[in-house]
Amino acid sequence: MTQATSPPVRRLADWDHDRLERLAAEHGTPLYVLDVERVQANYRRFADAFPDAHVMYAAKAHTGQAVLSALLDAGADIECAAAGELQRAIEAGADPNTLQYTAVNPPDADLDYAVELAAENPGLTITGGARDTFDRLEERGYDGRVAIRINPGIGTGHHEKVATGKDAKFGIPYDEVPDLAEEIADRFELVGIHAHAGSGVLHDDLDDHCRAIGKVADMGQTVEERVGGLEFVDFGGGFGVPYREDEEPLDMSVVGERVRDAVGDLDAQMKLEPGRYVVADAELILTEVNTIKETPATTVVGVDASLATLIRPAMFDSYHPIRNVSAPERETEPVSVGGPCCTSADVFCTDRPIARPEREDLLAIGNAGAYGYELANQFHSQPRPAEVAIEGDEDRVVRRRETMEDVTRVEQN
Repeated sequence: MTQATSPPVRRLADWDHDRLERLAAEHGTPLYVLDVERVQANYRRFADAFPDAHVMYAAKAHTGQAVLSALLDAGADIECAAAGELQRAIEAGADPNTLQYTAVNPPDADLDYAVELAAENPGLTITGGARDTFDRLEERGYDGRVAIRINPGIGTGHHEKVATGKDAKFGIPYDEVPDLAEEIADRFELVGIHAHAGSGVLHDDLDDHCRAIGKVADMGQTVEERVGGLEFVDFGGGFGVPYREDEEPLDMSVVGERVRDAVGDLDAQMKLEPGRYVVADAELILTEVNTIKETPATTVVGVDASLATLIRPAMFDSYHPIRNVSAPERETEPVSVGGPCCTSADVFCTDRPIARPEREDLLAIGNAGAYGYELANQFHSQPRPAEVAIEGDEDRVVRRRETMEDVTRVEQN
């Protein structure tokens, strides 16, 4: 898939249903299916909208080696929010000198790892969002490249739990930044400031998102006046994709213009960190119907995927499109689709019109690439699913299906 033939959004109907059925038959369900070429096309579309920016992929959206290596091949650098993500990026082939570590209340072990890594790779940048973090870095003898994460006081995105720009957990309070910057510049190599307003931003959120970007740009200019030039101002990511079928995708050419207008005249380089935009619609989950139960309230469709496979609907009340791959032309009826977990939260949709499922039908759950496998878990001692990557006509297992032995391997009597 080249960018020229890559549409700005990929719907479930656009996937090759015959191929999906073959993959499910070969690898079992539930199954994550990742389109590597779609990942690269999404990244290139985003980067093309910001030709003067330094675009880094936010690894937390999907840290799979297949994703990271594909994006490195496409020219992306990697932003990491934890020590494990730093290690994963390096294992995928990233030069540690190009990495940026955005520390959020970092555990001691994470800071130790980052400082040791920077000792051999002085190009690594560590971003701190608390005075304490900079003190802890100095206690470890670190005096290298740092950025200050600021809190712009404006949160955006699809859910209050991702509106990080107004959450006190994230970043230095806005008014405290100039004084802190002077202090930090005396103790470290201050190369930038960073902020992230929220996640899942679509057209209705763009005004607020650009207001947050404008505040961050203003602070960049203020910091430069106080301490001298900065290498970059990092505006984070947050650009969304349409999860619902009636939502329109972002026009990235328009978004690029809006963001540049919000940034204004800034000597430092603009940095951006897309995550969800790059991977969300590049992956889906295949799940098999095992139970059909008619009740006075609804028709319950039981499947073998669960909130252990995809927790976002339970965690964020997130909408994910669902399609009957086996019989998409069947007459639709409202059904509730849920998994085998013993909790009412284990539901993917309620009373949603879907081509009437029957037992052994194959369903696809879309837009699972961002924070899908990343949040997969072993609730109810369920082994995590396999993940298959497709690239052109080829496919390969990039994460094997866990076994029950994997679930209990780390336990001791």
